[in-house]
Amino acid sequence: MDYHSLPLTLPRLPPVLFDLDGTLVDTVPFILAAARHAFEGYGAGPTDAEWVAGIGTPLRAQIASFARVSEDVDLLVERYRAYWLEHHDRLTRAFAGAVETVAALAASGRPLAVVTAKVEAGAHRTLRHTGLLPFVPVVIGADSCARAKPHPDPVRLALSRLGAGTEGAVFVGDSPHDIAAGRAAGVRTIAALWGACGRAALAEAAPDAFLSDIRALPGALAGACEGRG
Repeated sequence: MDYHSLPLTLPRLPPVLFDLDGTLVDTVPFILAAARHAFEGYGAGPTDAEWVAGIGTPLRAQIASFARVSEDVDLLVERYRAYWLEHHDRLTRAFAGAVETVAALAASGRPLAVVTAKVEAGAHRTLRHTGLLPFVPVVIGADSCARAKPHPDPVRLALSRLGAGTEGAVFVGDSPHDIAAGRAAGVRTIAALWGACGRAALAEAAPDAFLSDIRALPGALAGACEGRG
């Protein structure tokens, strides 16, 4: 038998899933500015710390938790989104090394996806604006399935659309909600220390590893992690 004539099938690498805001894109100051604008003149609104604690959950649910009455939610969401639409391109940028790291992972054969609390349309705009979209074939937003993070369904949906299972899969995120969603879905989790939440808050969610720079992610995937959860 001529073994040289047989097709060579290389094992498929496990997928990597990313949160978006605070993980791939440096938008936390922008998010806080939009929240302040939404509640301006409304009375007592959320503090920055209170808003950061909810990053990673859907906007409407986050705003509803601070609205005085449910009838105010639509207006507050509209004010937030108006600010976001007007200032998005000026205030949205990828973290240093994020585009290069994601591009390298894609080139290495890693299936990639974004799992975000943004709606899909907003996530696509951000990914397109920052140059990340060509490397991310699957984008799961808050409106992609019935239950958003921290429920595991968005993570499971991303894996399904990638045609991948949980074995070896990794979810990288900067909030406890990301870590909770990944753990509940049965994937390994890496806490991004460069995003919205500090190490102490992330440690309470018990990630499998911590990472202080996205450019170190390829090494972390190979086992060279900064620390273990």
